[in-house]
Amino acid sequence: MFDGFELERLQVGGVSLRVRHGGSGPPLLLLHGHPRTHATWYRVAPLLAERFTVVCPDLRGYGESDKPPSTPDHEPYSKRAQALDQLGLMRLLGHDRFAVAGHDRGGYVATRLALDHPEAVSALAALDAVPIGAALARCDARFAAAWWHWFFLAQPELPERVINADPDAWYGGRYGPAHRREQLGEAWPDYQRAIHDPATVHAMCEDYRAGLGIDRAHDEADRAAGRQITAPTLVLWAEQDDLLTLYDGDVLGVWREWARDVRGHGIDCGHHMSEEAPAELADALTRFLA
Repeated sequence: MFDGFELERLQVGGVSLRVRHGGSGPPLLLLHGHPRTHATWYRVAPLLAERFTVVCPDLRGYGESDKPPSTPDHEPYSKRAQALDQLGLMRLLGHDRFAVAGHDRGGYVATRLALDHPEAVSALAALDAVPIGAALARCDARFAAAWWHWFFLAQPELPERVINADPDAWYGGRYGPAHRREQLGEAWPDYQRAIHDPATVHAMCEDYRAGLGIDRAHDEADRAAGRQITAPTLVLWAEQDDLLTLYDGDVLGVWREWARDVRGHGIDCGHHMSEEAPAELADALTRFLA
């Protein structure tokens, strides 16, 4: 897995991050979603490494990266704090300006990185995600029924008790075949370690708690100030997932309120596109970044 890549633990500010990096060419940061680790990119990263220097970290709280103590406002797990981690990581590796692609929760970190640090982000790719502020502002009964886990995982204490009682049942039941061994392939052992670690489960819930509170406040402040993403932005969505349905077939229309230069299209796969459609995803990113 990740042939030719180096695996390290690097200290960035107050946290230690597990990261794989390899390849050569312009730098590209890949950020995973929930409940994955950087291993989700194992099919995509080697394809991209033919053209790019690819960096794949575990986000703080996920996988084997550090899990800072929680606070009442959940700030340690805010997307702003996570974006600062990634900015520091890329600078530590010698990359002052870079492209970033984020899937799911990683998409929110990538979005915050592009909003807060436009001088560092040359291009943004958001994979099966819209900004948190946009999602919550447009939230209706249809959204709440489809994405109820956002609100459940943000509750105090209860979600950890439920998930830790039987992590395989929770993820297998709530998320279905997307979390089966045959789909994850070589990423399966890493994923299993993550979901069976109570500290990781708590940190993942903190990510969602931050999403409904401090992250939404940050997004709303940007909207009120008229701030937009200035980097060219690629939006890719999974045609077998529900993003198109939730936004009435106009995902790009949602993003055009947040970014100045937006393009994108669907990929015929389920939500975890890096595992289900690696060649198509790598090709879309390569063409966009070229």
